[in-house]
Amino acid sequence: MNLKPLIVSFCVLFSTVAFSANLHYSLVKKEGKNNGSTLLIIGGIHGDEPGGYFAPLLLTKYYTIENGNVWIVPNLNFDSIAKNVRGTYGDMNRKFAKIETKDKDFQIVSDIKKLILTSKVDLTLNLHDGQGFYREKNINKNFNPKAWGQATIIDQQQIPNAKYGNLAEIAKKVNKETNIDLLEDVHEFNVKDTNTKKQDKAMQQSLTYFSITNNKPAFAIETSKNITNLSQKVFYQLKTIEEFMNLMNIKFSRPFELTQKNIDTLLDDYGMLEIPTTKITLNLSTLKSSIAYFPMNKDKLVYSSDNPLVSVIQDKDTYKIMNGNILVSRLKPEYSDFDNSLDNVNVVIDGKKTVVKIGTLISVKHDFMAEDIKGYRINLIGFSKTGITNESGIKVAHKDFVKTYAIDKHEHTFMVQFYKDKRFCGMINIKFDNEKK
Repeated sequence: MNLKPLIVSFCVLFSTVAFSANLHYSLVKKEGKNNGSTLLIIGGIHGDEPGGYFAPLLLTKYYTIENGNVWIVPNLNFDSIAKNVRGTYGDMNRKFAKIETKDKDFQIVSDIKKLILTSKVDLTLNLHDGQGFYREKNINKNFNPKAWGQATIIDQQQIPNAKYGNLAEIAKKVNKETNIDLLEDVHEFNVKDTNTKKQDKAMQQSLTYFSITNNKPAFAIETSKNITNLSQKVFYQLKTIEEFMNLMNIKFSRPFELTQKNIDTLLDDYGMLEIPTTKITLNLSTLKSSIAYFPMNKDKLVYSSDNPLVSVIQDKDTYKIMNGNILVSRLKPEYSDFDNSLDNVNVVIDGKKTVVKIGTLISVKHDFMAEDIKGYRINLIGFSKTGITNESGIKVAHKDFVKTYAIDKHEHTFMVQFYKDKRFCGMINIKFDNEKK
């Protein structure tokens, strides 16, 4: 599968603010050529339900909207996603009827309420993973009316006079199409009506009920927590979302066939991480689980990624890079002052001189050398030669590096760092491609 994903940057300033969550959600607007219907998709209200946030990630990266509009919030409860817990500050989906201003979720809940009530939004989907497999009649502990998984959830049968207000009818139509070509027969979707106003006080505090009481159609889509394969859950979430788009006459395209195998491949691409202040770029898909001597600024961390589920979280004396609830790597920082005077460097790659930009990844077949820069010092991380403090002008091959200092899983990629006195100026990464992985 040769895919060219849509690249969207998400910049984060990591800091702790009193009475506020650390990480705010992202909003990606994919808008077509006309002024058709607008579908709002919200993922990650519960941080331990990955089917609910990895599906909108793939929507964000790979789908093109040709007519109509799709707005995507892939990471609503971002702090909880990074910690893989339902709610770091309590259950966010029980804060839409009332929330105290001192609640750390207050700003996020207030902002998403405004977004849901935007006049352009016609319908909202709130994505979850739920326990068991919902069935109208009791079969056993996993298949019963109290289960939530593999269900399209409605709070009531309809909203009079609202566009897309026939909630029960729409849910049945969507489920009928979703249930075609199931991966397993027991994965079938059913409609669960919580009859919230009369029967469910907890759901009266939920996001979907807030939307409905404001005359805005909303549904919850629940894949089953009993399905342990993430790609299967994402498959069903995307299939259901596509059926809602079809029903709303939102035309879309994607550069892959919707299969579990293809979803597995896409989920393996964690994306790139850029740290602008240090001019560092990292390929998260190949990154080693732990990296030492990583240059960091002690005061703040600013980063961006083409993956809205990526976060960098300080954890005692290390920084954790997370892809949703997946720990990608731990960075062991080497704190330093920074100098921005160096943008490009002269290097020799396999005998050929070239100029490269700080922060880039360079492929090397045989050998590499960084040319001397007056007033700067070069440090090849993993290469050590007695008595040398500046490692410029030294031709190095893969065999010259201590492999444990590599930053990739295959131990082929190494950091080349540049300093002015003791101030860090940035780095390039060199990847040796001459040996089998």
